[in-house]
Amino acid sequence: MSIAVQYKKMNMDGIEVFFREAGNPRNPAIILLHGFPSSSHMFRELIPLLADRYYVIAPDYPGYGNSSMPSVDQFSYTFEHLSLIIEQLIQRLCIPRYILYCHDYGGPVGFRIAVRHPERVLGFVIQNAVAHAAGLGQPFDLFKALWADPSPENKTAFAALVDVEFTKKQYAFGACNPFLISPDGYVMDQYFLDRPGNAAVQLALGYDYRHNVEQYPEWQQYLRSYQPPTLIAWGRNDFIFTLEGAYALARELTCVELVLLCGGHFVLEEASYTISALIKSFFCRVYGF
Repeated sequence: MSIAVQYKKMNMDGIEVFFREAGNPRNPAIILLHGFPSSSHMFRELIPLLADRYYVIAPDYPGYGNSSMPSVDQFSYTFEHLSLIIEQLIQRLCIPRYILYCHDYGGPVGFRIAVRHPERVLGFVIQNAVAHAAGLGQPFDLFKALWADPSPENKTAFAALVDVEFTKKQYAFGACNPFLISPDGYVMDQYFLDRPGNAAVQLALGYDYRHNVEQYPEWQQYLRSYQPPTLIAWGRNDFIFTLEGAYALARELTCVELVLLCGGHFVLEEASYTISALIKSFFCRVYGF
């Protein structure tokens, strides 16, 4: 029986945060944290597959998807701020403990939440998100140039990451079954990227990403100290976050399952059923649910 997905918004400090919700709130919670340049839309197929067993929440960060997009003059676009907004949403939903599913930018959001409240984290699902510099692929050369010198030239070069060709490439590159890659994903992502003012949002977060790299040692220590049960479900052909990022995460952990899936950065587009089954199997073995 299919479980309905509900589409909601919650106002926090004047910011409307959109989120998708499904499943029974009495069940274990899983928080789905999307990456760049996507939104909770990336989880549209996964949510119903998990909702029979989990209480599923998938938010859009401010500046993404259907959440508010205040200007960079009105809102501080940092990963720290995004993580605090999402943490506040979780608290307002009265979710005491949860699994964090992290993809891409969802890694810096999720790891920050976990470091602040390790007692609340039941475990992780990591889909192509890193906590080690070795996992940063070739596109991060543009990030690194921006961090070293936020000159007009480097800002212009960074803007290539928000054009339609790069958005399509993130979905298509490394895909093992291209006929499973719906254009809905990259068309919707590009629609939101093309909104007036959004390029400045992406530039602000791109520049702030340097603080994520600075915090990698802290996140690694968190993993070693608290040993959260972790399923790493990784698109092995990803050109943005490399396989070394997956292996480095696995080396930090004892209760870990590493599965390299045939696909790219958005491997969920062609492997929702596989990943949902892996999540259920892994956490059933760990916790019995």
